[in-house]
Amino acid sequence: MRNRYLDLLRFLAIVRVVVYHVTGWATLTLVFPAMSVMFALAGSLMAASLHRWGPSAVVRRLRRLLPSLWVVAAVFVPAMLLTGMPLSPKVLLWLFPVADPPANDWGALALSVIWYLRDYLWFVLASPVALWLFRRAPVPTLLAPYALLAAAEFGLYPTAPVVLREFGLYFGAWLLGFAHQAGMLRRLANRVLLPVALALAAAGGAWIVTHPGPRGFDLNDNHLGNALWSAAFVLVLLGRAPAGAAWLGRFPRFDRLVTVFNRRALTVYLWHMPFVVALTPLVDVVGWSHQDPLGLAIRVALVFALVAVVTALVGWVEDVAAGRRPELVPGGRRPAPPRPARPGARVGGAPGEPVPSSPPPAGAAHLPVPVSGRAPVPVPRGGEVETVELSAGRP
Repeated sequence: MRNRYLDLLRFLAIVRVVVYHVTGWATLTLVFPAMSVMFALAGSLMAASLHRWGPSAVVRRLRRLLPSLWVVAAVFVPAMLLTGMPLSPKVLLWLFPVADPPANDWGALALSVIWYLRDYLWFVLASPVALWLFRRAPVPTLLAPYALLAAAEFGLYPTAPVVLREFGLYFGAWLLGFAHQAGMLRRLANRVLLPVALALAAAGGAWIVTHPGPRGFDLNDNHLGNALWSAAFVLVLLGRAPAGAAWLGRFPRFDRLVTVFNRRALTVYLWHMPFVVALTPLVDVVGWSHQDPLGLAIRVALVFALVAVVTALVGWVEDVAAGRRPELVPGGRRPAPPRPARPGARVGGAPGEPVPSSPPPAGAAHLPVPVSGRAPVPVPRGGEVETVELSAGRP
């Protein structure tokens, strides 16, 4: 059963990403480090898949990840080729982006979010080995990405390729997802977890304040500060995660919205940036500045509206990729399966007529029937008789 609290975190992370790309508010990256939260959630799910399916979970995860990218490529790659992007073998990276796929000037901006899928792809491929290491040496494995990032940031490994730098930046959050799935974070006492989180936040905050980037205190411009600050958030959000979020059921529309965003997470993420770029000229035409709250609110609403249209058109690809029945809008109510009759309930006949009884199975004639309402039912297995308790009306 899905944990609705994790679904809620993913919903908040996606909404925060879209709003940030429209507004450019650096404060949003500090208030909620969405990308690290998304990688941590993905790491937790990947660990669960590996536990269940073994190495074949990699193929299953890629099968769910890539089709949505191929839909985007089918639309934008021909458009970029027609507007000046040279045709080369690197175009094949749009099928399997182990590196940044090629783009022209406008496509590079509109499709800049592809880096997330590039990192996600590498993290999925590395997960079987990483989980093997994590199970044998959890703490050193958790610390390794942060040590790699520190070595690159302090000049000890200045020639580190982009992929390794991204491992240092976000793979630590992915591994914290491993720790969450294994129950390690939940078992940490508050006297351990909270001081560690505070120390990470203090170190990350100090580095951010003393090393501001071109956009001020934007986490995206400060890799080491981003990793430390985000680790503190992930520790608290997942380490003290509730068992669920049952209260969402009291707000059916919001609950449905959370479901839609989770079932269409890739579609929303991949398609929102082209609309952000397309609507940017409105700033000059209409005169909306980044300091105009009404203009920003209208742009955010327009981006979500356009994403909703595209999601309705192509979002079903995520259902097919996940092996689900395609839906236009996910989360609709489905007819409940018929409930089995309660023990002793009337099967048929007119009122007052006796209900015919069937003879007890062989070997069960002398089984006691307790007064509590739970009857031992004989289940033959291997020539023996086992008893399985049935609660009233539920198998």
